[in-house]
Amino acid sequence: METKYIKLLSLTLGIALISTVSCSKLDDKTYGTISAATDEEAAKIIPPAAYLQGAYDALNSFADQGGVYALMEHSSDEMMGPTRGTDWDDNGVWRKIHLHTWDPIHDGVNAAWDRLNTGQFRATQAIAFSGESAQVKAEASFLRAWFMFYILDLFGQVPSRELSDPLDANPKVLTRIQAVDQSIADLIYAEANLTANTSSDKVTKQAAQALLAKIYLNKAVYSSASGGALNFVKADMDKVIEYSNKVVNSGKFSLLPSGKYFDNFSWNNTGTSELIFSIKNIPGDVRANPRFTWRMGTHYNMVTNGWNGFTTLADFYDSFEPSDERRGVALPGLTDVTGMRAGFLIGQQVDAAGKPLQGRNGPLILTRNVSLTASDDVQGIRVIKYAPQPDATGNIKDTDERQTDNDLVFLRYADVLLMKAEAVLRGGSDPLGQSPLQIVNNLRSTRGASPLSSVDNASLLAERGRELYYEGWRRQDQIRFGTFNDPVDQRPTKSASTKTIFPIPQKAIDTNPNLTQNPGY
Repeated sequence: METKYIKLLSLTLGIALISTVSCSKLDDKTYGTISAATDEEAAKIIPPAAYLQGAYDALNSFADQGGVYALMEHSSDEMMGPTRGTDWDDNGVWRKIHLHTWDPIHDGVNAAWDRLNTGQFRATQAIAFSGESAQVKAEASFLRAWFMFYILDLFGQVPSRELSDPLDANPKVLTRIQAVDQSIADLIYAEANLTANTSSDKVTKQAAQALLAKIYLNKAVYSSASGGALNFVKADMDKVIEYSNKVVNSGKFSLLPSGKYFDNFSWNNTGTSELIFSIKNIPGDVRANPRFTWRMGTHYNMVTNGWNGFTTLADFYDSFEPSDERRGVALPGLTDVTGMRAGFLIGQQVDAAGKPLQGRNGPLILTRNVSLTASDDVQGIRVIKYAPQPDATGNIKDTDERQTDNDLVFLRYADVLLMKAEAVLRGGSDPLGQSPLQIVNNLRSTRGASPLSSVDNASLLAERGRELYYEGWRRQDQIRFGTFNDPVDQRPTKSASTKTIFPIPQKAIDTNPNLTQNPGY
């Protein structure tokens, strides 16, 4: 992060947060200079809850087809952004992620770095100004761990600045494993002190437990050199199982019944039994705009008025059985009034009456084949993971983003179950005696897929893909299973092992001498 930016962020956020506090008589104060007293003065007039809300609001930066989401998905084997004539070239920004040819000035790299470091610092502020509220400090500690987790995962180094640090000091930089230790410490504090929250749009004990499981599951990656051999330590796998079991044993979560998978992402997904951590959206109060999830790939002539951009890869689509509801279903309230299905869209697209839709130059028949550099408007299999809500006339209510109400999902119960299965597969001991095969087949049965006869690394990675596609975890999963650098459609050669970590943005290197560029850049 730029030094000037991180130093001024505290004052800037304080000013922004003042506007969120209800009107009251405030003493006028003119700040001629920025000093260490700035935050102390702000703390007197801004309640701790307002600082905490600022940290929550930083989560909204995940609601974007660029930035963090793009780095996690376009770099994997389940998403690409083809250029269509003059559409979607964007100076090669999407193509470079798919080809693993990004550099330190890439727009997506810069955006992810800035947004995540902003969120981390806002959470640090909320911790500093939590006062005597252990609940506020616990929520803020989770949020700091959340943003730090993404920074260490994507970039391998984490700038860190406490409020007590001199304002003219460059942020210190935590190594990957130091950031892991800090994140775990924050989450342990959070788990011990979270008491008030029960809904998934606020931090709960189970959210802290799920994130602890995810960090321990990936600790072998964070403890190794970039692209190096991974050593999954039994003690870490036991921790994954411990925290996963805490979520399971809370009794607060369960898999949705067969046929209801897409209810996790539809317009009425608030409070569903699989959501552990999410951003709540309701009409008139949309904090994270979910419409990018259905517009980024759908065609211009579809009811969603799509942007006709991103596609999945045919090989990924082929990993699903036809009976697997996660591949696609006719969704009540969507398909019957618009013709659009939930899941993967391939072949002739139709309206509610079954009438074939048209593309620019003929029938709107979405094809398996796609070119990264020279696709037409119908090439590529599209994805509807979050279902848009149509009105009675079949129109999608997303012309005004304030009227979309799908909650944006971060942590989900099925993910916890699959993390536990993986930890047992990697040598962890489950006090409940469940095997990876039992866990995976229970999930598959619920989703309408046939049972597996055995589970190994390849089949478990495939199952995570089928369950969690387009939710922002695929890059991380592929790195952990050792397939991230493998060739995929439109990327025919193996990429360098150093691509498992993104570069530090050049602007950050230029302004903070404590940062060093990652290997390979």
